[in-house]
Order: sequence, then structure tokens, then C-alpha cells
Amino acid sequence: MKANQNTRFSLRKFLVEYKDECLFGLGLLACVVVSYLLAPLIPIDIFRSIISPIQNTAIITVTLISTWAMARHSEGIRVRYVQAWIMAVFSVIIIAGVSYRMFTNPELLPAEGIFAFEGWEMVGGDLLAWLILAYPSELLHPGWLTWKNSLKRLLPVVVLGVIDMMVPWDLRWLLALVPVVWVAMLFRHLHDYRRYAEENYGSVEQTDEKWVIRYLLMVLVLGVSYTYLCFSNEPTRLFTQQWLMLFVTIYTNDQVIFRAKPWIENAEEEEEEEEEEEEAKTESGAEYRAKLEQWMETEKPYLNPEFRLNDLRQVLPLNRTYLSQLINAEYGCTFYQFVTNYRIEEAKRLMKEKPDLKMQDIAEQCGFSSPVVFSRIFTRETGMTPREWSANN
Repeated sequence: MKANQNTRFSLRKFLVEYKDECLFGLGLLACVVVSYLLAPLIPIDIFRSIISPIQNTAIITVTLISTWAMARHSEGIRVRYVQAWIMAVFSVIIIAGVSYRMFTNPELLPAEGIFAFEGWEMVGGDLLAWLILAYPSELLHPGWLTWKNSLKRLLPVVVLGVIDMMVPWDLRWLLALVPVVWVAMLFRHLHDYRRYAEENYGSVEQTDEKWVIRYLLMVLVLGVSYTYLCFSNEPTRLFTQQWLMLFVTIYTNDQVIFRAKPWIENAEEEEEEEEEEEEAKTESGAEYRAKLEQWMETEKPYLNPEFRLNDLRQVLPLNRTYLSQLINAEYGCTFYQFVTNYRIEEAKRLMKEKPDLKMQDIAEQCGFSSPVVFSRIFTRETGMTPREWSANN
């Protein structure tokens, strides 16, 4: 069973596969643009005395509740602990900022407008951006979030801030672009995230990468809004940033708390297995392939939706890295595609032998996580829906 799969990043493929996520990001950006256009219509006195205090109170309330909820429902998942700390620090920063403004200016906003941010203020904004990006950084690379890595990421911001204060050059645009660079780096890691999943899991629906893409797109829109905020003199410009921050906070914490445990949390366990001593490789790739195919055809382990690369060690005495290399070399595809091919063939067999069987039952019996996933993958691999294929065969 040979299959070829192009795993290189393709922008066109990305836009097709993640169409809904891209539309979500564009829709949110459109709302932000409209909000900035309409914000000047808000009377400054009403915004200063009513709207802004309500927005700040809502943000503080949501971040405090989110901190409690995240800690309560962490369930031993490290990324949820990270998000709980992020919400806690974020709430402290917002409370401190609001308190400072109330202490120095009881009216919260000057009636004459707000000047563009200075370089040191933008350094503070970049620090907040780093805080927001800590969650996806840890999600995509478990264990990445250490003091050393954090300081390395923050170093360019500190250097630019110092240079901006010491020389007459205006480096504020560079400071505004730093968070965008961070988001771009995380998008690159997202490709590695998907690749790792396909090399180690028979089902990748639980990787939740589409949620991560939505999160990164929200942060990107937040960054674009922040950039405008830095250079605008519009008195009510904070209106948009405040409701956007509230939306991102609520949406993010709802997803983090109620979504399933990320698959990559098993990385530590697999790294330990990787260190185990393996048996000597006394057989050729063809011999390993013969053993593997016999086991797949007789035992049909792929019918288990939780089938993983490490399960192959039941028949092949190899570590995870070599198993992945073996699949790539012998079949020209990832482990995920290798398993998918077997599941598709099993589905075809069932549709031929049991034409009255419901698609939901076929999906369940073939190891697919749901009928929707089965239909999508079958259509992608064969060019026909399951019903169309059944009617023509």
C-alpha cells in the first residue's frame, strides 16, 4: 500500500483547508475597521465617564473569573496552568493601569485627545503581546515556556526600546512590528505541529490545530488594532481595543477550558519511550514491511480510533523515530496517511459487502472519529463521497 503525500507548506492548500478559519479572521478584522471608523461618533464625555469604565470593569471581571475557572479545571494539563497564570498577570496589569489613570486623572481620558504612544509605552504593549502569545507557544511546543526562552524572545523589544530612547531615530514602527513577527513564527511552528501529529497518530482531529489558527488570527488582528492605536490621536480609539480584548479573552478561555486535552501533552511520555533501549535492527526494511503489513491485515489495529505510531512496537522492535522513518521510506507518506489508507480500504470493503450498512456505522467500524470526519477524508482521498462511491461500485 503505497501513497505519496506532499507535506510542504502551501499557501493555497492552507487557504482551502482552513477556509472557515481565514473567514473568521477576515470577519473579525472587518469588525475592527468598522469599529474604528464609528468610534469618533461617540461623544467623548460619554465614552470617558460611562463606556470606558464599563469596558475596563468587564475586562477585569472576565480575567479574574477566567483565572479561577482555568485553575479549577486545569486537570493536570500544563497549557491550562499557563493560561491561568496569563489571566492572573493580565488582570493585575489592567487593574494597575486603570488605578494609575484614576489616580493621576480622575476623568480617565483627557478631553483634548490622546497623543500617539511613545517608545517606552510601546515596549509595554509588546510585553503584553508576549504574555498573550505565551499560551500558543506552550501549546505548540510543550516545555518551551522557560525563563531562558522568554528572555530571548523579549530581548529585541528591550534593545529597540533602549535605542529608541538614546538616538533621534523613530523606531516605533519596529516596536509595533515585533508582535507580528512573533505571530508569524508561531504560524511556522504550526506546520511542524501538524507534521508531528501525522507522523505519530492515526487520527489528527484531536490536534485541535484549527482552534490554534483561530487564536493566532485573533492575536494578529489584535496586533493590527494595537498598531493603529499606537499612532492614532483619536480620543475614543480605546473603544475598539477594549471590546476586542474582551472578545478575545472570553472566546479564548471558553475554548481552553472546554476543549479536549491536546494530543501533544503526550510528548513527554513518548520522549521517555524514545530513550528506551531498542532491539538490534537485524532485518531489512522490506522484512519489517512484510511483518507490518501481515499484522495490519490480520489484527486490523487501525480500527481503533486511538491507534498511534508507538503501537507498532507490538510487532516491530524499533523506537518511535525509526518507526516513523520506516513508514516514510517504505510507503512514501506519514503514519497518519498510512493508517487512513487502510481505513479507506476497509470502508470500501464494508460498503461492497454490506450495502445496507449506515454510513455512521461504517465510520465507527473503520476507526474514524465521526461520520463527518469519515465523509470528509473519504471524499478527499477518492474524489467521491461515500454514497457516490457506493452507488458506482
